[in-house]
Amino acid sequence: MSNLHEECGIFGIYSPENTDLAHTTYYGLFALQHRGQESCGIVVNNGGKFSSYKDSGIVDDVFTPAILEKLGEGNMALGHVRYGTASSKDRSEAQPMIINHIKGKMAVAHNGSLVNAKELREDLEMHGSIFHTNSDAEVISYVITKERLKSNSIVEAISRTMDVLEGAFSVVVMTPSRMIALRDKHGFRPLCYGKTHDGLYVVASESCALDSVGAELIRELKPGEIIYFDNEGVHCIDDHCGKEKPSMCVFEYIYFARPDSVIDGCSVHNARVRAGAFLALEHPVQADIVIGVPDSGIDAAIGYARQSGIPYGVGLLKNKYIGRTFIAPSQKTREDKVRIKLNPIADVIKGKRVVLIDDSIVRGTTCERIVKLIREAGATEVHMRVSAPPFLNPCYYGTDIDSRDNLIACHHTVEEIEKIIGVDSLGYLSVDHVGLIAGAADSTAFCKACFDGKYPTHEPTNAKE
Repeated sequence: MSNLHEECGIFGIYSPENTDLAHTTYYGLFALQHRGQESCGIVVNNGGKFSSYKDSGIVDDVFTPAILEKLGEGNMALGHVRYGTASSKDRSEAQPMIINHIKGKMAVAHNGSLVNAKELREDLEMHGSIFHTNSDAEVISYVITKERLKSNSIVEAISRTMDVLEGAFSVVVMTPSRMIALRDKHGFRPLCYGKTHDGLYVVASESCALDSVGAELIRELKPGEIIYFDNEGVHCIDDHCGKEKPSMCVFEYIYFARPDSVIDGCSVHNARVRAGAFLALEHPVQADIVIGVPDSGIDAAIGYARQSGIPYGVGLLKNKYIGRTFIAPSQKTREDKVRIKLNPIADVIKGKRVVLIDDSIVRGTTCERIVKLIREAGATEVHMRVSAPPFLNPCYYGTDIDSRDNLIACHHTVEEIEKIIGVDSLGYLSVDHVGLIAGAADSTAFCKACFDGKYPTHEPTNAKE
């Protein structure tokens, strides 16, 4: 996987009584760290008093034991891990965002990207709003605040906000007395909730975060659904459901989500294994071993090996102590970055015809370096198989897929890419099959716009070319 950035991750928890939720939220964010490593934050609610801390960096670096202790106990907490797809990397962009206004205060955490953010921001500014960040979370916060001034409750205000926002948004809002979760009418981004054995409600971007704190998954929020938790339990509002065709981002299954998560009833691991099996059917080859690029290519490699009958092997070792945020100190050492993160196991590869499985090719530069490592380890042939179709279009819904200028598949044929990255053959998963990997009866119930250009919404006015 190269040159694609993670989504954001949200974790919220509601307790009937005050308890140590800061550490619980820390564990939940740790499980969602793969979705964003740029910044993170936690807000704890103790009877309407919000204690918060956020900073740039990963969860384990930002939240020391002393900081978690200082956040104190509460009956609600909201956490967020972030990768900014369009905003700056300034600490001020970290979430959750806290808003104080005449109707009360709230904390907001968001995952996704609005296609009408520019228009909303301009309208809000013309009516006196002053923005301090470039994030959509601030836009959403101000829209909710605006609607709250003419609504009887925060829940009604959020329902009104659902009619104003366009694009991808999975959001959790924490007020002094309620925790409210909402998912856009297309359901682009995942959001689920569950319950612990001692009665705490948990809402998160992925079910793996529920597992990490001992919560049992109840279900995914439906597209357009609002749910909220208070001292009477959980409440569901489906007034906005069924208004749009579901368009879950299929790339959640291919790359973003953790393989141990379940999204909309489908195991992410199983979806990736199916993708590998489809690849074997579409692009068979005579070879001696199948290996996956860790970590995101491994499940698909297992599927390819099972379907093809070619043995699966561990041919690349990933350094577990270097995350996705590892930065090469200079342009000159960019190739060394790949060598530090990945190392081939020569005894597995030497003298073999290798099928190399990865989840995508974006610019092709990282892929080229990995292939070079495999060649240097003694592979006689390298056949690249990709568990996603070629990227041909930018994403407007929260995935940082670059403009068409930097997408290698927009400018080169498969045969040309084979030569550029140095493989004997190259095969992509077809668009027809990518919609089937999640096992859904309706393969069109996914957003595949980055592959086929069929956007479920209008494109934003500042769209990338």
